Amino acid sequence: MELRQALPKIVTETVPGPKSKALIDRRAAATATAVKCVYPVAIERGEGAMVEDLDGNIFLDWVGGVGVLNVGYSQPEIIEAVKAQSEKYFHGMFNIVTHEGYVALAEKLNQIVPVKGDKKRTFFANSGAEADENAVKIAKSYTGRPNIIVFSGAFHGRTLMTMTMTSKKAYAVGMGPFPDGVYRAEFPYYYRAPEGMPENKRLEYYVKSIEKVFEECAQPETVAAMVVEPLQGEGGFIPAPIEWVKAVRQICDKYGICLVADEVQSGFCRTGKMFASEYWKEAGCAPDILATAKSIAAGLPLSAVIAREEIMEKVTPGIIGGTYCGNPLACAASLKTIEIMEREKLADRACKIGKKVMETYESWKEKYPVIGDVRGMGAMIGLELVKDAESKEPAAELTSKVIQSAAQKGLIIENAGIYGNVLRFLAPLVITDEQLQAGLDISDIITHHFDIKDFQKGFDAMISGNSGKVILDWAHVND
Repeated sequence: MELRQALPKIVTETVPGPKSKALIDRRAAATATAVKCVYPVAIERGEGAMVEDLDGNIFLDWVGGVGVLNVGYSQPEIIEAVKAQSEKYFHGMFNIVTHEGYVALAEKLNQIVPVKGDKKRTFFANSGAEADENAVKIAKSYTGRPNIIVFSGAFHGRTLMTMTMTSKKAYAVGMGPFPDGVYRAEFPYYYRAPEGMPENKRLEYYVKSIEKVFEECAQPETVAAMVVEPLQGEGGFIPAPIEWVKAVRQICDKYGICLVADEVQSGFCRTGKMFASEYWKEAGCAPDILATAKSIAAGLPLSAVIAREEIMEKVTPGIIGGTYCGNPLACAASLKTIEIMEREKLADRACKIGKKVMETYESWKEKYPVIGDVRGMGAMIGLELVKDAESKEPAAELTSKVIQSAAQKGLIIENAGIYGNVLRFLAPLVITDEQLQAGLDISDIITHHFDIKDFQKGFDAMISGNSGKVILDWAHVND
């Protein structure tokens, strides 16, 4: 059986096996420790949703390069497209020579991206952070204004500007001073709305948070853009409620502010549409500017910013651009990636996958008190773990143990959220039904974790009928 059809299988006594461990040890000695990795996987090859390590262990990947591999590893048609382009030329800086791939891909994105306006223009960069930063540049150029508004829980990148825009300051320790003119309002994280707040008051509360920024930080006439993730990724897989997006759109229209959709992670069929902001457009609140990356080119470095012509054409020459922006190999990969997504109807596949995962997660929620919330769009789903359903205290340690336990059984899964207590589902959309079920079987929740000396508590939990997996830790048995 070829790897893309395989199921998880661990053949070594422990993970990592000896060959993988040797490479991981070399990594620890030769590379920057700050680029951390907690997963015991040294990849030999990947196909579809599956990864084989150096020791022959086969893993199911539910991380997908953090949303990069919607079409899976090693898609044969994309490989051939890149090979064909490589035989012509690797590099053609768009400031120097015009190449077909850049133009054709821009034309395609202008056609399918749901930003406001009939006539659109596209600019390419190399990463999600570059796309977000350039989206801000474009908004400032168009409006002539200095300030932007971002939101709690946001992640926009690790450049100095996007680090400032990112909410989680663990990513920015010691990096100040930061750029001026970046202000933060509250994102509608309904699960963690202020205690006691009625549901019918939540929308008003989060809209007023924006108005508070206008009152205390930056008058609306000085704001160039509001940057919103349709579904927060690193923040904990939190969808932006449509009623709130409508309100944001109205505020932006009232004051001449650009609404920027950060679709770096949510784009390219992940949420059940080619872009999540298609849901916005259907509700009459399409963004002015859209930034995207991740699955745009199946793993090659590429990102894009798309806006209507009147916005993009306000940019002074020299402000945007870069040596590798719109690399020919990446453009070739992207054109073929989009073709496959449309032909194979991967947006529909995302809905089917998401339905199965949501139904399973909801059934777990009914059984296990450690599951606080289940949320998402399409096949971008978060499972939030808590210590107690009433207090909602985040269960970050439990989340980490679930991840490590799953890896030992052949499932790669990652956390997210401001507290690190959300399990995120980002499996490639080419995952088979059998692989999906195998992953759900592996990832069933560890609801209790006890030291072996507390074995009776573990037995009591199992007998109660309200437990998932119960782990007894033998590390201190001889203490």
